[in-house]
Amino acid sequence: MITLIAAVAENNALGKNNQLLWHLPDDFKRFKNVTTGHYIIMGRKTFESFPKPLPNRTHVIITRQKDYAPENCIVVDSLPKAIAVCPEDEEVFIIGGGEIYKQSIEMADKLDITKVHHTFEADTFFPEIHVAKWELVSSEFHPKNEKHLFDFTFETYLRK
Repeated sequence: MITLIAAVAENNALGKNNQLLWHLPDDFKRFKNVTTGHYIIMGRKTFESFPKPLPNRTHVIITRQKDYAPENCIVVDSLPKAIAVCPEDEEVFIIGGGEIYKQSIEMADKLDITKVHHTFEADTFFPEIHVAKWELVSSEFHPKNEKHLFDFTFETYLRK
């Protein structure tokens, strides 16, 4: 199963200058719980936005850079190759960025979205989620509070 996991603003914004646009601790906790123990596929810029590799996950990085070889990571030059190195019988998570989401949304089985209820200026966006292709199967609203500046909703979509 291929799952795209992302935090997405109302205007589909993901980030700007290779940085997230918000800080939502509960979203980080959920991301960690959902992806721990799994293969995570990402573009090079997404990988480089982390202070260090994420613990207890197998990192698969897509890049066209020939000599790119971060320690303890699998590096490939295309999305099909990234998927091919992952175990066939496990859920695999695609974690960004915008270009990788765009390439992979048509092959995904599931979307695990944190919808941030705000619009942001951004340079990276998540592709449109077409309701003709996706069914919203769960939705859990979280109001803003002292740790979260914005309302957000955890949404799970399955391919129709």
